[in-house]
Amino acid sequence: MTDARRSFPARGSYREVRRIGTLLRKESVGGILLVVMAAIALVWANSPLAESYFALRDFEIGYEPWHLRLSLGAWAADGLLAIFFFLVGLELKREFVIGDLRDLRTAVVPVAAAVGGVVVSPP
Repeated sequence: MTDARRSFPARGSYREVRRIGTLLRKESVGGILLVVMAAIALVWANSPLAESYFALRDFEIGYEPWHLRLSLGAWAADGLLAIFFFLVGLELKREFVIGDLRDLRTAVVPVAAAVGGVVVSPP
């Protein structure tokens, strides 16, 4: 196939796809993306283009008969936080079952810290 007839974007080679997949599976990449996107949102919300940011945040989407018509900001605050805590729970379960916290001696300090945080935190 000639370059003129190639579709855009062209499919990468298997090696390239595998390399990008391996890179994206690293934990640091997710954290870096999160920090970069948060910085972009902060700059956008405090720039002269702030009106478009707030219009996007207040854009409503969802199924009204089930009372799920919420703004994108509400979906992010409620929906994404629910997914986050679900994933945290799965990770915690994995640590208790096959990870470092399966031994009671190593789990005592983190469990005591978590209980202390719950007890001391304001209602």
